[in-house]
Amino acid sequence: MRIVITSLATLFATLLLAACASDPTATLPNDTVPVTRTESNGDVITEYRVSGVLRMVKVQPFRGPTYYVQDRDGDGKLDWDKRDGPMTYYKLYSW
Repeated sequence: MRIVITSLATLFATLLLAACASDPTATLPNDTVPVTRTESNGDVITEYRVSGVLRMVKVQPFRGPTYYVQDRDGDGKLDWDKRDGPMTYYKLYSW
């Protein structure tokens, strides 16, 4: 039982550190052009385009945490899971 708890704690700490180190905007090239707009409900949406192709969207809701939706395969369309909708990514921690 003690080994299982230790293993789970180690796994959780590793995943937490990996999430802390990842910044979705860090993977974008230097020629990225961000365009920001504010929706009528107060949400702030920033689109990141590279050579005119949409690569990532950052959504800062009026209420709630900021999240990101990415185009991981480079086809210019945001990635969607067939069952769950958009594949959203949250920044868990930053300093």
